[in-house]
Amino acid sequence: MELEIDVIDAFTDSVFKGNPAAVIITDSWLSDNMMQSIASENNLSETAFLVKYDNHSYDIRWFSPMTEIAFCGHATLASAFVLFGKNPEVRVIEFSAKAVGKLSVVKTKSGHIQMDFPNTKPEKVESIPNALKVGLSVSPSEVYRNDQAYFVVYPSESNVTEVICDNEILKKLAPYDVVVTSESSSENYDFSSRYFWPANGGDEDPVTGSIHTGLAPLWSDRLNKKDMVAYQASERGGVLHCTVKGDRVLISGTAVQYLKGRISV
Repeated sequence: MELEIDVIDAFTDSVFKGNPAAVIITDSWLSDNMMQSIASENNLSETAFLVKYDNHSYDIRWFSPMTEIAFCGHATLASAFVLFGKNPEVRVIEFSAKAVGKLSVVKTKSGHIQMDFPNTKPEKVESIPNALKVGLSVSPSEVYRNDQAYFVVYPSESNVTEVICDNEILKKLAPYDVVVTSESSSENYDFSSRYFWPANGGDEDPVTGSIHTGLAPLWSDRLNKKDMVAYQASERGGVLHCTVKGDRVLISGTAVQYLKGRISV
């Protein structure tokens, strides 16, 4: 069986930056084992699988090299980029995913792809897990958590960029991942972050759309702003435009094509 595959760099306008994701569209679902094997072979942070169920509406599932992921922002952006490219007259695409329901994605006049996600604002943690204290070289003093991750808020952006993780220790926090964040020192961004997910996918994710559904409302309260620009300070780096609208968070970004091809499975 041959399948078409696209690899897209998401949350960037330059190849080799942002976060790469593979996108595979099929007429019906492959087996779970096959999708996991393809994702492991691709060895990207995520591979998105899409099945069309209505006009410009798709079911979507996301797989890391290790496991199926409940929610992935950058691979959703990559999927929309591929679909908009195939249907240039279309302005809105709808995805449906088991964990997050229906997701509306819009191609804006500015050229950004805007995704409409649930607000996953984290709650403050009073008792900080020991694995979080010893697994980060910069000890946390202010920590929050949602269903996805622990949020460590640092006083300085240098803490975010310089922190070193012991991922074997952070794995003990499973099923939760870890995001470190601070207000940005750059006039171009409002806040910055890095995301570590040894329990679910790898050491450090280049750019993570899903975690910004928690970061954006957290920083919205702290900065008293609804519209913010975020920078994920990984080695590849990525830029996310975030808007908090009640129980929804709009996350926008750009993407570029890296690869188009066929795989034989």
